Amino acid sequence: MNFREATDQLCQKVDHEDVAKALGVSVQSVRQARLPKATKAKRGAPKDWPYAIIRLAEQQIMRNRRLIDEVRLEVPKSQ
Repeated sequence: MNFREATDQLCQKVDHEDVAKALGVSVQSVRQARLPKATKAKRGAPKDWPYAIIRLAEQQIMRNRRLIDEVRLEVPKSQ
């Protein structure tokens, strides 16, 4: 693994599209559910949203764990 590959993996993000896909709703639904309460276009959060958020967060943890393991292989061993 080189520096570019490592930083690309480190900088991966989860965005509204990923959340919408995990929930089986539109990106617009996610954005509207995030609006302040006083906003007319505000929607309720999608059903079962906590499970989707947990799943996405766990995926991030697993990606980062793999990245750590791969980059550790690049660390020079002490003599």
